[in-house]
Amino acid sequence: MDFSSKYLEKAVLEISGLPGIGRKTALRLALHLLRCDENEVEALAGSLMDLKQKVKRCSSCGNLSDRERCEICENPVREQALVCVVEDIRDVMAIENTGQYKGVYQVLGALISPMDGIGPGGLNLQSLLDKVEEGKVQEVIFALSGTMEGETTGFYIYKKLKDKGLKLSSIARGIAVGDQLEYADELTLARSIQHRLPYEQSLQQNRS
Repeated sequence: MDFSSKYLEKAVLEISGLPGIGRKTALRLALHLLRCDENEVEALAGSLMDLKQKVKRCSSCGNLSDRERCEICENPVREQALVCVVEDIRDVMAIENTGQYKGVYQVLGALISPMDGIGPGGLNLQSLLDKVEEGKVQEVIFALSGTMEGETTGFYIYKKLKDKGLKLSSIARGIAVGDQLEYADELTLARSIQHRLPYEQSLQQNRS
């Protein structure tokens, strides 16, 4: 792809580095920005800088937040003793959209994946373990994807918690094995949470 402007070429190169965006799409976006009013481009650039500089991880659960603790953890109506373990913020958003879950979350930020160089140390798990040791947790719900990475991560956390006197459950598999939570429809996801199973039972189902 030949460019008549080094600035256009650099913009296309940077945009094409975003997930799911190829060179042709990047060129189309760059040309669109070139046609936009300068104020619009500055507003976009400013919002991206704010995103990078001001969004942080909730110190309690790992969710994305503008403050030290996210709105869910700070909400006095939420059941702090009920913790739903998810991979990332997209799963939090999917579950919140159902309007059926009233507990809090533990956002791992990743799944165990040796092929990607992610081991147990790459999980945001310590804050949950600390809350368990402090007696602040009664039930942990595993709401991880039905992929090999999701199952491996769930089993690792289960082994960490199984002797702590907690109720350990897993979302019912109305969500097909291999599916991502974020792509499940709200009704299916809501029912999966409402009809969650003891984690040991979900292990037996996965092995059968």
